[in-house]
Amino acid sequence: MRNFPLKRKVLYLTFAVMLLTCSLSSTVFSQASTTTITDFIPIAETVFVPCANGGTGELVQVSGTLRRQTHITVNENRVNTKFHFQLEASGVGLLTGDVYQAVRVTEIIQNFATDGPFGSFTIAHVFMLIGQGPDNNLRAHQNSHFTFANDEITSNVENISVDCR
Repeated sequence: MRNFPLKRKVLYLTFAVMLLTCSLSSTVFSQASTTTITDFIPIAETVFVPCANGGTGELVQVSGTLRRQTHITVNENRVNTKFHFQLEASGVGLLTGDVYQAVRVTEIIQNFATDGPFGSFTIAHVFMLIGQGPDNNLRAHQNSHFTFANDEITSNVENISVDCR
């Protein structure tokens, strides 16, 4: 698999969403059209929590349900998409047997014009594993925003943090 630069990835993702929008919408672009799809997906994953097990870390087996909602609006020459992912799950430490509550919320918002190469892409992501006792809670947070025009990223703001509490 080729490793594309970030601006290419954003443009390819935007193009894929535009194709999806065209396939889901049966109306003409000059008319407003809205489509919302919601589904629920069972999730099972293993996450390393570095602050667990007295600070030596451990793997936590997490399982639950991911709610995925896709909302697409096409209005004249604009396409707006919003993807919302919400995980409600619990987990168990594979070494200690400690019980964790997992919460993950991700929103991805894209806006772009159908008649020109410009738009924006925003992602907000929070993931938390809350464990029993003190100092074993994992928190990851990401906020990113990209604006692009003519195959170039014109602005980029990114804030990422991961910590234990």
